[in-house]
Order: sequence, then C-alpha cells, then structure tokens
Amino acid sequence: MFENPLESPEEKKEQRGHRYLIDIFLVVVALGFLIGLRVLYKGTKQKVQTTATTASQLATADPVKDLKVQRATMTKDSFGTTAVWSVNLVNKSEKFAYSAIVYQTDYIGADNNLILENTGTINTTIGPNAEDSFEIRDAAYPNGTAWFKFKVTGAKAKVE
Repeated sequence: MFENPLESPEEKKEQRGHRYLIDIFLVVVALGFLIGLRVLYKGTKQKVQTTATTASQLATADPVKDLKVQRATMTKDSFGTTAVWSVNLVNKSEKFAYSAIVYQTDYIGADNNLILENTGTINTTIGPNAEDSFEIRDAAYPNGTAWFKFKVTGAKAKVE
C-alpha cells in the first residue's frame, strides 16, 4: 500500500527473489531431515528384528545336547597329585558356535558315593560341526577314587 519512494523497482524484485531462495533452502533442509529420519528408523527397525530373531534362535540352543564328549581320559600329573584330563569335544550343532564351555568332573569311590565334584570353564570357541581337543588340569586327585566322569554342563551360544 505504502511504497517507499527511496526503493527502486529493481530492489523490490531482488528482495522477493531472495525470499524465494530462502524458502527453497528451508524446504530442501526439511526434506533432507525427513529422509534422514526415515533411513534411521528403517535401519533401527531392521536391527531390532534381527536381534529378536537371534534371541529366539539362541533360546533353542542346547549346549549339553550339542557338545558331545567324544573322548575323555584322566591321568595324574608327574607328582601323582593332580588330575589331568584329555578331552575331545565335538559340536554337533548346525548353526550354533559355543564358547565359555562349562564342565563338571566327578570322582566316585568304590561304594558309588561321590567323593569330589569339580567344575570349570574351557575358554575357547567351537564352531558348528567342529571338534577340538583340550588338556585340563583339574582338582587334586582324591584318594579312594574308583572311577570318574567328565561332562559338559553349559556354554555360551552364538548363532553362526
């Protein structure tokens, strides 16, 4: 309505053009922000689905069933005081690798009573359909032991 007599018509056109550039810039920034949120949300959604799938698969892992003791022999060390186990484990699982394998050794007397029960952890990983051998220095060999056994009692599973 009121025109500034000091402004020329060219200055008015430049100001309007400047406003359009700012508007276009703001629209581009807003679109970039929305696209970035969409990509971020989609990636997070896929990660959550993958984690949920892995967790459900891990729930089916059974290290006691999958890790088979193929051979376990026990001897005494050179002083005859410590039990030394030579163990060969086989992972029968098709999709799980096992680490931090927990084992139990039992030493039983002639009357079939338990003399000593010991537990330990083998800090290694056995992949699917793989086998590995270990030598384990166990507990002091108890007097009166008639027989002994080695068994796997647990492990940490990982989907391969």
